Amino acid sequence: MKNVTIRNLSDEVHRAIRQRAAAHGRSTEAEIRAILTDAVQPAERIKFGSMLAAAGREIQLTDEEHAALSNRDRTPAEPLEFE
Repeated sequence: MKNVTIRNLSDEVHRAIRQRAAAHGRSTEAEIRAILTDAVQPAERIKFGSMLAAAGREIQLTDEEHAALSNRDRTPAEPLEFE
């Protein structure tokens, strides 16, 4: 895990984070981690597989077309070698 130092944080912002942490029952550090995690991994993000499934429903794939797309090679790819 990485460490981050935040400089020049205003007293106002620090106080607000402490209050928010207390309201959520966690430390200030845990609250900052939660804030950062929510900022970069929003719950409402669209996942690529869901987007593809929705597109398939929209164009009304037949059962045969869906089966052809689902019947793919699931063997893990070998990593590239740069020699």
